Amino acid sequence: MEEYDLTFSFNPSSDTGAFKLMALPPELCKLIESTGDGECLSLNIKGQSEEDAVLCTLDKTYTIRSVVLSNSVLVVTPPAVGAAADRQNGEDVVVIRDQLNEILELVPSVPRLHRLNGLLRGREYDEGHEDEDEDEEDVSSDAENARPRKRQKFSYEDARETLQASDIELHEGLRARRVLVLDGELRPIAPSHLNTILELLLNYLVSLSLPHDAADIKELASALEDDHDIKKSVSTQVMGWFGQVSDGKWKMDVDDVVKGVGVGILRTYKDEPIAQDDFLGKWRKTVGDTFEARVSLNLLSGNYLSNPSYLTEPPTHMLTYFPSSSLPVDPATRFTDLFLTRARWKAEEISPFLADIVVNSKERDKLLLKYARAITDTEGIWYTARAKYNG
Repeated sequence: MEEYDLTFSFNPSSDTGAFKLMALPPELCKLIESTGDGECLSLNIKGQSEEDAVLCTLDKTYTIRSVVLSNSVLVVTPPAVGAAADRQNGEDVVVIRDQLNEILELVPSVPRLHRLNGLLRGREYDEGHEDEDEDEEDVSSDAENARPRKRQKFSYEDARETLQASDIELHEGLRARRVLVLDGELRPIAPSHLNTILELLLNYLVSLSLPHDAADIKELASALEDDHDIKKSVSTQVMGWFGQVSDGKWKMDVDDVVKGVGVGILRTYKDEPIAQDDFLGKWRKTVGDTFEARVSLNLLSGNYLSNPSYLTEPPTHMLTYFPSSSLPVDPATRFTDLFLTRARWKAEEISPFLADIVVNSKERDKLLLKYARAITDTEGIWYTARAKYNG
C-alpha cells in the first residue's frame, strides 16, 4: 500500500470551495471517452441566478443536483513546480487543497423551454405581416420621452444564451412550437395563419399535380407568394417543419400535416365541444380526398378531451380542444389541473398529457405513483388524485 506525506495548501482561502466532484452517467462517460484528439466536446452549464443549474451536451440536458456525502473527501494534488521537494523521507508528497462534503449528480431532464412563451409574447407573426417594415415601431411608448419604441428583437442566439436546453433540443423545440426565424428574429406563427398555409399547400399539391413526396419547393413557394402574398421565407420554413427539405424538393410528412390541420380545426372548439363524427367530417373534407384516409384521432393525442353526451341515442362522443402545451410544467401543478378537469383518468388518456414533462415512461410512472392513486374496476385501471382539490 502506497503512503503519502500530506501537507496543507499555502493558499487555503483561494482553494476552499474551488473544487467540485461530479458523477457522470454512463452515456456521458462514453461520450467523453469516445472524443478523439483534436475533437471538441461541448459541455455547457446553463442557468440564471434564480434557476437550478443544468448541464447541456449537444443533444441532451441534465439537471445538476447536490448529494451530501456521509464522509468527507479530500482533494489532493502534487506540489507546485518549485515548491518543497516532492518526496520526503522516501514518501511522495501531496497537497491537501480542499475538503468536500457533497457530490454533484447529473439527472436526465427535459429541456426547459417553457420560458419561450413569455419571451416571445407580442412577437407573433400573423396574416397581414408580410409587408411590415422590419424596423416597425412598437405600439408601446417610452414613458420618459413619450415616443414609440422599436420592437426589440429576440434572436436565436438570445434563445441559446437564455434557455436551459441543448442546441439540438432548442432547434427541435422551436420547430415543435412553430417559431419562425425572420431577419434573425424569432417569431411564433399565429395558429390560424399556419393552418391557412397548410391548407394552401395541400390544395396546391393537387392543383399543380406535384407529388407530395418530392414536391418542387420553389414552385410551391412562388404560388403561395404570388397568389396569397405569403413570403417564401415563411412558406419554406413551414415546409421544413412538416417534412424533409433536400435538393429543392419537399418530402411531406403526411401524418404531421394532417395532424396540423386537425389541430387547427379543433382549436376553435375550446369552449364549445363538437360531436366527434362532425369533427372528423370537417377534418377529412379539409385535407381532401388524397389524404382523408390518414385522418385519425390518434394523431391528436394530447390535444383534446372526449366526453360522452347522453342527449342522443346512442350517446355521442363530444370533443373539446385541450392541449397539453397549455398546462403547467411543474408536475404537482399539472396533476392538480388534470384532476380538476377530470376526476379520474385511464392510463392511456392521461399519459399524453404528461409526455412533455418527462424524459421517458419510467419517469412518467414515478410521477403517477407520486401524485395519483390507481383504482381498478370492471372497466380497468383508473387514476384519481391522491389529494383532494377544491374546484
